[in-house]
Amino acid sequence: MTMLMRTEGPIRTKVEGAILEVTLDRPRANAIDLATSRIMGEVFRDFRDDDGLRVAILRAEGEKFFCPGWDLKAAAGGDAVDGDYGVGGFGGLQELPHLNKPVIAAVNGICCGGGLELALSCDLILASDNASFALPEIRSGTVADAASIKLPKRIPYHVAMDLLLTGRWFDADEALRWGLLREITMPADLLPRAWDLARMLEAGPPLVYAAIKEVVREAEAMRFQDALNRITKRQFATVDRLYSSEDQLEGARAFAEKRNPVWKGR
Repeated sequence: MTMLMRTEGPIRTKVEGAILEVTLDRPRANAIDLATSRIMGEVFRDFRDDDGLRVAILRAEGEKFFCPGWDLKAAAGGDAVDGDYGVGGFGGLQELPHLNKPVIAAVNGICCGGGLELALSCDLILASDNASFALPEIRSGTVADAASIKLPKRIPYHVAMDLLLTGRWFDADEALRWGLLREITMPADLLPRAWDLARMLEAGPPLVYAAIKEVVREAEAMRFQDALNRITKRQFATVDRLYSSEDQLEGARAFAEKRNPVWKGR
């Protein structure tokens, strides 16, 4: 495993097996400035490129704030809103290319603005019952750019427009109702449940996960038949690798032999 551990600073990491836990810890509210965003980009880029890692969990320190998004105090001190966010864009995930591994968000407390956009950049979102969400950019005369693109594709259009146009707060129950969350937990159970889910994914077929993520990402802007043709003709790199892999043969053999497959990622 090639990834370096971070034990201090605004971003901490730890690795257990093939699972990476990334903790945002930037008192008092876990807001993200340019420097923090660049670190997050480096962390998730290294996660993407490390064959020894299969799943990541993104969490935040404390129970009051997950992340309110952009650090306005840093902006007032000179951080430009159009500055260098790093290789992955805001928060290291929003624009990171070719990230074909599952990322789980474990959301506690306030998750708003860019913090909600960061959670939306993950594949699965778990939240504690004290979590609250909003896109308040409308009140500061700015646009929630990533959310304006993603949210109407994730939840009913009129619900997304309500949240974008009013900036109102909504709780975890409503987020679950609209399908944004996988589940709601008690605060003390949030991280253990995220790890349970990560371990389940860790045991799964990494090449299949990679193919799923690439197909879902690339097919978003394609006609159904065009996307399906690219899959069947093995024109997605991850699909071609999967169909030429030891893992695909292992899956078929394990099924025939009525045993659990042993995935090697090759």
